[in-house]
Parts: sequence; structure tokens; C-alpha cells
Amino acid sequence: MDLQGYGPARAQHGLITHQQALAAGLDARDVAHLVASGEWARLRKGVYADGEAYTAAEPFREAPLLRLRAVVLSVDAEPVFTHDSAAIVHRLGVPDARTSPPHIARVNRRATRTSGGIILHGAPLGRDQVVRVDGLLVTEPARTALDMARLHGLWPGMAACDAALRRGVQRADLERAAELMQGWPHKRLVDRAIHLADPGAESYLESLARGLVIEMCIGTPQTQFGLTDGNREAWCDIRVGRHLFEADGLLKYDEDPERALLEEKKRQDFLSGFKLGASRITVHDCFAGRRAALRRLGREYDDTCRRFGTSIDDLAPYLLPRSARVPGA
Repeated sequence: MDLQGYGPARAQHGLITHQQALAAGLDARDVAHLVASGEWARLRKGVYADGEAYTAAEPFREAPLLRLRAVVLSVDAEPVFTHDSAAIVHRLGVPDARTSPPHIARVNRRATRTSGGIILHGAPLGRDQVVRVDGLLVTEPARTALDMARLHGLWPGMAACDAALRRGVQRADLERAAELMQGWPHKRLVDRAIHLADPGAESYLESLARGLVIEMCIGTPQTQFGLTDGNREAWCDIRVGRHLFEADGLLKYDEDPERALLEEKKRQDFLSGFKLGASRITVHDCFAGRRAALRRLGREYDDTCRRFGTSIDDLAPYLLPRSARVPGA
């Protein structure tokens, strides 16, 4: 069966339930054959997607959203998605959207448990903390960001708060959401994440990288540090003293790697001309390689301090205000 042309599937973002498949004239053996052949992908018990379309779906948001929509079709009452699931919908960033299970609110319960691969969170949730986004009921961005801190720890929580601020949430909104969490586990992490949040981080990786720099205890990191000589300008993710920290993702190298590497070399030469040191931070550094990364970053920062000091007073004529930054440029 071509799901793209089937009425119920078109209305359900390309998904079909087992009962709808039977109503369309298939039997259980037909469905099993479609799944075994890969023509259909089983997202949850009794919910399927077109196999080719699901395989091609972007893995960090499109595919996770399809899995959340499959949950909606597989439960009795419409769920309210929380934590990682809400963060994916709001684009707040999660440790790994590819493997995160669905998270939903457990109404009128305090305990948290897992059932059928779904994490059910028992915690008070007011009506004003629930919004509908892309057709899904989710916790609003401020509550979601703070739940990420409670679930995953300070740095992922700070990253979610960064993203919330970047998307228009006010720090006061985060503080009001935190007031309702008095006496809850990990409340101190929530308060710390709010205090450290900075909308200047332009990506989840930049936020995690800033967490590494904060952990070094070398000073308050500045986000989006810009320099110009009147002809060329460059923006750096993070600065402390005369040392720059760059979040090194792979996306910028995807389309034309040779050109991207050349432009990066020119950019690095431009920045080093101002007598600045630099370090690169990868996703691996922020997680499994954290301890080794902290040692390496410390050595690189200390070397910059020995060579160039820490003051940037001499750079005053070349500084760009953060308001001049065009996100993504």
C-alpha cells in the first residue's frame, strides 16, 4: 500500500495504524510482510510509516517528530509531551534526539515510570504551562528548558535555557517557572542554569562548549566576539581573555569541504593576526572526552596567556558590537 496516497495517512503525517490498515483491506500477514520487507517502518506497536520516507527523514527532528506523532495515535487520550520530546518540538536541543524515548506528562501522579517505551513523568503541570506546537501538546518553552536541567544536568539544562532565550523567552519567564519548582529535586541546578543562560550561543554545541569553558574557571566567557579591520570581519563563538573557543561542528563542511577548509584557514589567519590564541571544541569533547578536553583546553589557554597576556584593551578599535552580528552569517 502506498501510504503517501492513502487518505488517513495523509492526514496523519504519513502514518497509519494497524486498524486503519485492516480497514483498507489488508490483513495481519500483509502488514507483517510490508514491515519485514522494509516498505513500512514500525514506529510503535500498531503504528507504521512509509519505510523509504522514514529512512530519509532528518534524524534530529523530522524522525523524532514522527515518533511522537506515532505515540499520539497509539494512546487513548491525547498526551502532553515533556522534557526531551517537548525540547525537540521547541528546537531547544537535547543530548541525542535520535535515541531519546518519548516523554509525556503523567496527569495526577507524582511518581515517574516507564511503560511501553514511554517515560511518564509525574509532576504538577498547570494549564498555562501547556501549548500546542505543530499539532502536538507540549510543555511551554520555559518549563521545558528547566525540566531538561532537572533530567540531564547543568550543561544540557543551560543549553536549553540558552535556546529558550534565543527564541524569545525572557529570563523572567524562566524564573517564574522555577518558582513553581520549590522543593523539587535538582532545583539548585535549575537556578544555576537560569543564571548562566546566554542567548548569544547560536547552537546547542556552542552552549555545551561554553559549559566546558565555564568549568575551566578562567573567567566569564563572552559569546559572539566580533573583530573587523575595516575590510573583513570575523565572529568567534566564545572568548576569555585573548583566547578564543570555537564549537567545531561538521555541518559547515558538508556542501563544499575544500572551500570550507580554505575559508576557515583564512579566518584563522585573520584572527591570529590580532595575537589571539584559539581552541576547538567538538561534541566528543563535551561528553565522552570531557576530562581530556579540559586538560587540553587548559594547556592551550595557558599558552595564550604566556604569549599574549589576557587584556584586550589594544583591540578596542577593532571590536564589533554583538548587535552587529547576523545569526548564521
